[in-house]
Amino acid sequence: MATCFRALPINYSIPYSTTNFQSLNRRNLRINSSSIGARNSAKVPMPPINPKDPFLSKLASLAANSPEKLLERPVSSDTPPYLDLFDSPQLMASPAQVERSVSYNEHRPRKPPPDLPSLLLHGRIVYIGMPLVPAVTELVVAELMYLQWVDPKEPIYLYINSTGTTRDDGETVGMETEGFAIYDSIMQLKNEIHTVAVGAAIGHACLLLAAGTKGKRFMMPHAKAMIQQPKVPSSGLMPASDVLIRAKEAITNRDTLIELLAKHTENSVETVADVMKRPFYMDSRRAKEFGVIDKILWRGQEKIMADVISPEEWDKVAGLKIADPF
Repeated sequence: MATCFRALPINYSIPYSTTNFQSLNRRNLRINSSSIGARNSAKVPMPPINPKDPFLSKLASLAANSPEKLLERPVSSDTPPYLDLFDSPQLMASPAQVERSVSYNEHRPRKPPPDLPSLLLHGRIVYIGMPLVPAVTELVVAELMYLQWVDPKEPIYLYINSTGTTRDDGETVGMETEGFAIYDSIMQLKNEIHTVAVGAAIGHACLLLAAGTKGKRFMMPHAKAMIQQPKVPSSGLMPASDVLIRAKEAITNRDTLIELLAKHTENSVETVADVMKRPFYMDSRRAKEFGVIDKILWRGQEKIMADVISPEEWDKVAGLKIADPF
């Protein structure tokens, strides 16, 4: 048994160091790569890459033609991996234009998201979709002035879905001057103003709806309009004299609102003042009868709605008699 094992000769002349092992591994890699290239002269098959990506294209070309450049690259911690292949490493593209791999290419961002208010403004459309607070007034007045500067002859389309300077429950959210500021701007414009109510037009928003060019005031079928008296802002711990001053200002604003609504609806001041004693709600048909709008946008259903009679007329035609509750 002892004769089966022989001690192999060990060459102690070669120093045991990491450098020698690195050179040995590098020599073996060089031999293996050359032998592989000798056995297989065909080109290495390439995976699908994005042809528009210059970095991947150059990296694939080096891997196919001269793989030793990739195998014997110097290691440097100052340069990101493989970016030293370029003469002047730089960012490939901005984040919004970066090219993904082929499988994710359909999800890459191509352009910034659209700015919808700007797109509407390009179509000469101004949309009021919030209560009339200072920020909304500033934007709407600026858009109106800009559209007149662009073309003083083309019409401006004002879409309204707003509760005015108060909410539907009557709580004040803005000063009455916000509504008057937009109204005065409309009156100063040379353009025709086509107003369209979508959703709600309450208080000063109803005034803006009625202030459109005569014959160009519209309302969606299920929108609503409402006029009411201006509300006194919260007085808090104000002195009694200050509360009285605010009340007088609210009365002045109410009288101004009544006069303007009477002018644009062609009703008497007394009629408008009478209906404004309490919140006065109007659907599209009632708003047309009151003179707030000129036409309901039914998309060809005007004749059908014109033939529809009121519930009272229907009961009368049907021969029903409503019993007196008292």
